[in-house]
Amino acid sequence: MKEKNNDDYFEKQEPSILRSIGGLLTFTTIIPINIYTTIDEMAKMTWFWPVINCLIGITGAIITYLLTNILNFDSLLAATIIYGFFISINGFNHLDGLIDFGDGIMVHGTPEKKLNIMKDPITGVGGISTFFIIATTTIACLNSVISLNYITTIIIAEMSAKIGLITCCICSKPAKEGIGKFFIEYLTIKKFFAGVVIALILAFLFTYTNPQIGTFGVIGGMFGGALTAAIAQKHLKVSNGDVLGSSNEIGRLCSLLAMLISITTLI
Repeated sequence: MKEKNNDDYFEKQEPSILRSIGGLLTFTTIIPINIYTTIDEMAKMTWFWPVINCLIGITGAIITYLLTNILNFDSLLAATIIYGFFISINGFNHLDGLIDFGDGIMVHGTPEKKLNIMKDPITGVGGISTFFIIATTTIACLNSVISLNYITTIIIAEMSAKIGLITCCICSKPAKEGIGKFFIEYLTIKKFFAGVVIALILAFLFTYTNPQIGTFGVIGGMFGGALTAAIAQKHLKVSNGDVLGSSNEIGRLCSLLAMLISITTLI
């Protein structure tokens, strides 16, 4: 008798929006909800990713409040812990993509050579440097918004990280191989705009007293995703899972920077 394939991600399931969302959450985070479905079914809900990340952002904001108002932690320490929470809850998948992307774009040569470097398990100085720059700047931004008592911007930034990812998807040509191509191919213009509109509504609700801050945050996330896609197009000609992971990290950073710019105009 043939052994059953244990790869639950590719096991055929009855199509269901809730199962697809649960599968996406299971696949991209370490949250132990154990809902499995096919890559195709998950990829159909790519546009909904910002809403999922909004929930993670809310958790991060609650932790930040506890750290700064109950435990009286310094804002820099709280920012570092929250950044660690955000990258670890994703199982370090997006961070791994950022490091591989950094290695690839720092190498001279053809797009094929750069893509091969990104698949190499050995981390180079390009990847380490890219991670250092993105990580330290993100922590500095988180420290600034916490110090200024704009904790809800943390929610918007985490949601906008996925706005960056779906923007990268819609602006990119998929690689021939890898899981990333499914998320790019299944995201249509209509679904992309639906995701952005929902994000803008949520951003407005979280910053209703100064709605321009939330709007800047979402636009910043879009800019980060488009920038990542442009860099990938220049160096690789295509985008893969590593590029999409990078757009998440760059999108979060650009969202925070955009909101800080907006906040400074109000002070």
